[in-house]
Amino acid sequence: MAKVTKKNVAAIIAAIGGEDNINMATHCISRLRFQLKDESIVDEEALKEIDIVRGNFSSNGQYQVVIGQGTVDKAYEELVRQTNVKEVTTAELKEENAKKLNPLQKIVKMLADVFIPILPAIVASGLLLGINNVLVGVGIFVEGKSLVDMYPNLASIAGMISMIAGTAFAFLPALVGWSAVKYFGGNPLMGIVLGLVLVNPALMSAYEIGVKEPHYWNFFGLEVAQIGYQGQVLPVLVAAWVYASIEKALRRVVADAFQLLVVAPVTLLVTSALSLIAIGPITLWISNWITDGIVSLSNISPMVTGVLFGACFALLVITGMHHAFLAVNLQLISTTGRTMFWPIQALSDTAQGSAALAMAFVTQDKKNRSIALTSALSAYLGITEPAMFGVNLRAKYAFVCSMIGAGLAGGFIAYNGVISQSIGVSGLFSILSITRAGWGAYAIGMLIAIGVPFVLTFIIGMARRKQGNAGF
Repeated sequence: MAKVTKKNVAAIIAAIGGEDNINMATHCISRLRFQLKDESIVDEEALKEIDIVRGNFSSNGQYQVVIGQGTVDKAYEELVRQTNVKEVTTAELKEENAKKLNPLQKIVKMLADVFIPILPAIVASGLLLGINNVLVGVGIFVEGKSLVDMYPNLASIAGMISMIAGTAFAFLPALVGWSAVKYFGGNPLMGIVLGLVLVNPALMSAYEIGVKEPHYWNFFGLEVAQIGYQGQVLPVLVAAWVYASIEKALRRVVADAFQLLVVAPVTLLVTSALSLIAIGPITLWISNWITDGIVSLSNISPMVTGVLFGACFALLVITGMHHAFLAVNLQLISTTGRTMFWPIQALSDTAQGSAALAMAFVTQDKKNRSIALTSALSAYLGITEPAMFGVNLRAKYAFVCSMIGAGLAGGFIAYNGVISQSIGVSGLFSILSITRAGWGAYAIGMLIAIGVPFVLTFIIGMARRKQGNAGF
């Protein structure tokens, strides 16, 4: 891998229009992130020639240059040394960029900023649930038996793993509460407490609605059901916004000496009461309505839904709108116990890796071959940005081939009823999050997602290479 030097960082600065074109800059785990005065003057061809650059793209008001994990921080340090650029955090840059967004983009940004911080917990729980499925799944290794049936001593291990794996989903409102209250400008610790209020064991579990009759509180003639909101997303999201709004208002009017005694207790009491009386019931109804609508649409023709969603998911990633589907998947899992969309997303990521792998064989440039190989491996392990932005979008036909493969794979697994009961890591290990009954169909879908993009990209790429225009 190329090393960061003064020369290649200076080349990046020149390619994006020079220091005068940079309003502010920061970096994340793999990319330099810029707010530029004029993105139209960026010399993308020059960027592609810089040895440490693995891709570049613009999204939601940010111009991003993909450098790679472990290298980007060194590039950023050198960037700061060579310029007088305004250093900001990723959150500050996002806040500044948000001023340029339309209402739909702001909603998508909000969902991304709330759910991405809790994604590690969700993915870890999904992987553990997948391991538990291997232990208790019947017929995986021996017909009619599970590993626990064959080796009873594994029962306690499976039970513990199941308990640990289910914790993040059981207390999802607490995770969302922490992240959402923090996003909306309140005390994130109180966001956790707010989320825990909504799943307090004293309340009847949301999973028992329709099975048991809840108890009721009587507030001066107003009957309020004692129902929890386990696994729900929308109720705590709205409650977090209300909490942060009340907290900020109280902090402006309550004297500093009394804030500890007044702000948190009053805000928590008022928001919790509003959540149990109005916010929870209304948003639960809305959530169920949205869920029923999505399920009904997907049931009209699962295969068509799978093809369209699989083919278009990569386009959603480019626009950033794919973040909204994290909330959709979590809501579907909470309400129905399953989702058909996450398995399709995972195969779309695999397809991106396969197209990038094909480009490693197509290109005759050693640097590009190295980028394509490492990007393909990264995508197969669940991180697709280098493959998508660093390889496939540069060779546009590779991106189209990946969409075709993802669409075919998505249609196949949707037609065969493949579902997931959790969200795990995408790529080759995504099968762990698929229910045991769908493993066979999902494995075939994965072969489609691997084979079709690779073959199509390779054939088209070799034909273009003969013409001297491989596009990468």
